[in-house]
Amino acid sequence: MLFLLFQIDKDYYALDTRQVAVVLSLVNLKQMPATAPWVAGVFTYRGQSVPVIDLSLLALGRPALRRLSTRMVLVHYPVPGGGNRLLGLVLEKASEIMRRERSEFRDSGLDHGNAPYLGPVTDDARGLIQAVRIQDLLPPDVRAQLFPAEVQ
Repeated sequence: MLFLLFQIDKDYYALDTRQVAVVLSLVNLKQMPATAPWVAGVFTYRGQSVPVIDLSLLALGRPALRRLSTRMVLVHYPVPGGGNRLLGLVLEKASEIMRRERSEFRDSGLDHGNAPYLGPVTDDARGLIQAVRIQDLLPPDVRAQLFPAEVQ
């Protein structure tokens, strides 16, 4: 399996590339007042409005650093009732691919109750790399706000 690697501070994380629709350069976003602070905004991609979250802000409470390697990664986010919608993720240093078998990942040994999107880990020369579960990124209230037509 292929994984897109990215960093939050000095730690590495991985997204299953089967869930990645496209990797883009950062774009200007329309701010969305009265949303969770880590909702970075919305933009139009191929005629579709795409909400965007800043994963660094969600995880650490600080926005992603704007670097050449900071990317907008559009993922297939599963919505209630079946199907997927595009969700944008602002990710730092999203510029490497890693090949791993799913069996090479193991439980982290921690309770990630406040961060259910944090998945199993694998070892690498860079240290531990933790998988991110796309389907668990949004709490129900934020999912309902970002994808209102899907929550009925």
